[in-house]
Order: sequence, then structure tokens, then C-alpha cells
Amino acid sequence: MIESVPDTIEKLQEGLLKKNYSCVELVDYYLNRIKKYDSSLNSFLTISEDSAYSQAKKMDKVLNGGSFSLSEYPLLGVVVSFKDLFLTKGIRTTAGSKVLQSYVPPYSSTVVMKLLSAGAIMIGKTNCDAWAHGASGENSDYGPTKNPWNKKYVPGGSSSGAAVSVSSDFSFVALGTDTGGSVRQPASFTNLVGLKPTYGLVSRYGVVAMASSLDTIGHFTKTVEDSRRILAVTGGIDNYDSTLCGEKGEKIGEKIKIGIPKEYFGEGLDLEVREIILKAIEILKKKGIAFKEVSLPHTEYAVPVYYVIQPAEVSSNLSRYDGVRYGNDRDSFGSEARRRIMLGTYVLSEGYRDAYYLKAMKVRKKISDDFDHVFVDVDAILCPTAPTPAFKLGEKANDPLKMYLADIYTASASLAGIPGLSIPAGFTKDKRPVGMQLLGKRFNENKLFDIGEMFQKLTNYHLEKPVI
Repeated sequence: MIESVPDTIEKLQEGLLKKNYSCVELVDYYLNRIKKYDSSLNSFLTISEDSAYSQAKKMDKVLNGGSFSLSEYPLLGVVVSFKDLFLTKGIRTTAGSKVLQSYVPPYSSTVVMKLLSAGAIMIGKTNCDAWAHGASGENSDYGPTKNPWNKKYVPGGSSSGAAVSVSSDFSFVALGTDTGGSVRQPASFTNLVGLKPTYGLVSRYGVVAMASSLDTIGHFTKTVEDSRRILAVTGGIDNYDSTLCGEKGEKIGEKIKIGIPKEYFGEGLDLEVREIILKAIEILKKKGIAFKEVSLPHTEYAVPVYYVIQPAEVSSNLSRYDGVRYGNDRDSFGSEARRRIMLGTYVLSEGYRDAYYLKAMKVRKKISDDFDHVFVDVDAILCPTAPTPAFKLGEKANDPLKMYLADIYTASASLAGIPGLSIPAGFTKDKRPVGMQLLGKRFNENKLFDIGEMFQKLTNYHLEKPVI
């Protein structure tokens, strides 16, 4: 019986090659932990036990065959969970909604197929805010997910279960979606590395759509090094997704300069979060990184713009769920989905489209231009991932506006289509994790990884685990 699993893919695979354990034993380890602890956290909606063992046995045969290369199976033995928006052939996909309570897809998403082809092992589908509508994990039709660092607090959303599955050691990595912060914010709340890639870098084919011009496919890992490895598999051209681009990013120079946006350190930022981020900046300064205050003047419009564009696209995407071809009828939609459908339909309606939606799209361009201007002079931007640490369950549930403001530091990057990487940066006095966010030019994920790896070599925050 395995008592613990290494923290990086490299060390995990070293153990497999040395026969310290098998892929089947890794599956045993994770399933035992899920069965023992997840009843109090509610991170999984479906456990894919049979397919997990089938894939594990297949990978053990590869290992024992002797004639294989890790370049052929770069994720060999890596146990992965998927947010329940990813279609998985023959395995239930609900999008966290009762509308799709019994839906079993006839095919798998591109990203699922890429990971399995690379040797990864799917352990199950994780809980999420229904249709990805939420910033706390409380809007799931199957009950809220709880934070393993303190079960009285939210784990963030909408990729709540995916984050908790990695933080609780129920899976090695997890795939989520990030539309306005839904990977980065829960990563911050659960002490994980969370990546939102550049829009157009990772295929969205076979993933339940929320807002199509904003949705990105991200992931959770314990280290920046592993985040880089996962993106190397998930990224790239896919003929099923016409929005993808094959552009290559820039290499980081010898002298690194990072911008600190003054708009992200003003009113509304929790004092403990502010202190933790400023301390992280001092740590990086000691490695010779230069910092410069920069301005993103249209930041104040990011949340209102996001909550015009996103519901408009939500109302369009959810119109297909009519209960005729598959799923239950529209009476099964929850309150948050209904709210966004009504808001989105309103801003697209005759007489209001020009006043709201088209104006929001113009301001979106201004927000994007702000980033382009700043990145002429700096390699990356450093800022808090979220304005607060994790908040209590129910604290913002009845106030949608307060909940929407949880996206204030993540929505701008989503509107601009640029990459964002959240990294563990410390803890509050009551041991709630806090993440810092690195933002970069489009397709410059490797610059963010380089800076993030440097920070993790200087700190041990990412090595700390919750006591469940």
C-alpha cells in the first residue's frame, strides 16, 4: 500500500521506472483517499473506477514491456480528474446541473483524449458551479464543494472540485476551465498552481461552453514545473476548434522586469493579502528581478464589462438545452443560470444591444490595449490573484454583486485573452492560502513558468498540505 505520492511528475515517474509502485497501486491510493475523505468535501460527482483501472493496467503493460519512451507517454502514470464540463465518452457529464443529470456523452473532448494518449489515468469527474456560473463552488446543483484547508470556507469556483481534488491528494493534477478566473481563484484559495492559458492555445472542443469568447482550458498542479508539462500536452492546433492559433511565445531575457499595476493594490484589497504579495515581490527582488509600477487605467471597468459580455454569451449557449434532444427540460435550471440567461437576453435584445453589449465590446478592446501598452516595457505583471483569501460558505451566496467582485483581479486578463498563472504565495494568520498572479503577453506562458519556477525554488509555500 502506497503511503504517499511524490509532488512532481518527474519524481512520480522515477518511482514507476524503479518499480517502487505500479500504476494500479497509484489508482488504489487515490481511490482509497477519495472513499475515506471526500464525503466531507464533495469534490467528485462521478468516480470512473473501472476506466481508471483499465488505463492503469494498460500503462503498467507499457512499463513492463521495456521498449517505450517517456517522450511517447509524457504523462505516464499521472492520475487526473476533470471538471464535469469535459465530455468523457461513456462516462456521465453533468456540468454541475440537474439539466444533464443522466447525460452520457458519445465522445470525449480533445483535451481528455490528449491526456489519456499521453499516459494519464482519469480517476473521475469533479464538482463545479452549474454551467461554470460561480466564484465559490456553492452553485452546483449537487451541493457545494468545501475547502480542505477549512471546511467552513469555500474553495473558490467555478472549478471548485478540480482544485479540491488536487489539494486533498485525490488526484495528481486536475483539468478545469477559466472564463473569468475559475482556475486561478480556486488555485489561490487551495494553495495550488493554476493556469489560465492564452485564449486560442488549448482546444475547447468537447467542453461544455459557458462564454465562448472567454472560455479557456486550464489546469491545477502542485508545482509550476508540472504546469508547464501539462500545457505541453494540452496545447496545440486541433482541427475541431477553429479559434486555435499556432503562434509561438518569446523567450525570457537575462534581465527580467515585472510590472506592478497600481490599480490592483487599492481599495478592496485585503490587508493580509496585500502584505503577502508585497513580501513575494521582495523575495523576487533578491534574485535581481526589477520591478516597475505600471498603470492599467481601464481596470475599473473589467467586472461590469465582463458581466455584460459573459451573460450575453451564456444566454446564447444555454439556449440549446431545451430538453428535446437530450437532458431534462428548462425547469431544471438553477437560480444563477436563470439570472444569467435573463441578463444576457436583456443586453442582446432590440434597443439595448448597442447601449450595453456593443459598448462593452469597445471597452473590452480598451482593456486589452492597456495590457499591450504595458507589455512593451515589462516581461510580466505581478498582482494578487483574488482580493481576499477564501471566504465563508454562505457569506456571499445571497449577494450576487459581492460574489461577482471576487473576479476583479482575474476578469481583465480573460477579457484581453492573455495568460495568467496563480502561484502559492503564503498564508493568512488563520492558515488560509493566498496566491499571487503572473500575467503575460499572449502565448508567453513560458515566461510566466520561468518566473514561477524561480519563486518556488526560493519558497516552500507550495509544499504545505491541508490536514483533512
